[in-house]
Amino acid sequence: MMRGDPFIRNSFLTNIGNKKMLNKKDGTNMQDQTQPLKVFWQPGCSSCLKTKEFLLDHGMAFQSINVLEDKAGLEELKRLGIQLVPVVARGNSWANGAVFRDVAKVAGFEYGAHKMLPPQELKDKVIMILKATSRYLRQIPDEKLDEVLPGRPRSYRQLVYHVFTIPKVFLDRVENDSVYTYESLKSILPEDMKSRESLIDYGQSTRKRFEKWWDKAGITTDFHQPGNVYYGEVNLHEVLERTCWHSGQHTRQIILLLRKKLNVEPNGVLTDADFSGLPMPKNVWDNERSFDEAAYSETAETWKNTKTH
Repeated sequence: MMRGDPFIRNSFLTNIGNKKMLNKKDGTNMQDQTQPLKVFWQPGCSSCLKTKEFLLDHGMAFQSINVLEDKAGLEELKRLGIQLVPVVARGNSWANGAVFRDVAKVAGFEYGAHKMLPPQELKDKVIMILKATSRYLRQIPDEKLDEVLPGRPRSYRQLVYHVFTIPKVFLDRVENDSVYTYESLKSILPEDMKSRESLIDYGQSTRKRFEKWWDKAGITTDFHQPGNVYYGEVNLHEVLERTCWHSGQHTRQIILLLRKKLNVEPNGVLTDADFSGLPMPKNVWDNERSFDEAAYSETAETWKNTKTH
């Protein structure tokens, strides 16, 4: 479904699978330079939203493709050899939306990096976010946990789980050298995590593990080392920053659902000041779709019906 003016979408993938090598000068294959810029995305995706805003902030027009509603757009994404979002593409050249310098190359403009907070401050904010999300989880009634968000087949329970999982996947990478994949970040809960208490325990164990890792190894970690993540060539400092703002953005969405869907004032609400220094999106939910819409579906996403892998 095309909405409004053409928009550019953000990308979530690494350039390592591009069908055409990127031109060294502007990041795109010469044959692709005249092709329209496209952003493949889905509602409620923090990286998708940030990618679209990034392109708009740089005056870039793009075709906005919501892969949950645009079947032809999803098939076009698959033809690039990709089935995840966000992705920014021009012809057969594409970039994962999580790496803005790669997005800028595909879009055709010069990228200027922002100043990141020191790792210590990022760690403190991750802990703050995990504590806040645990508080908010306790405010969601049991009978509401499996309600589905607007525009996206993700339940309230899955959204909370996603916030807890983002730092957990980071820890798996730095502690165990586990492969950092797109699939590992999916918000589909394991079969044995069915109760609120099991989800609360998961969040608390992730927070305690993060604190323990920092005290034991984080302080002396070389954050200039390669991040070794699926979405592109970044260093570990960038991965930590993304871990922080990514989980923080979804925590903002939990605050939004408490207020707008449940009419509950969040306990110890986080404000813009708490996220100061992080590259947070301007919007909380999306710049094209409203959080006031009805639930996307009666049931949440599962491994059997997911459209992105």
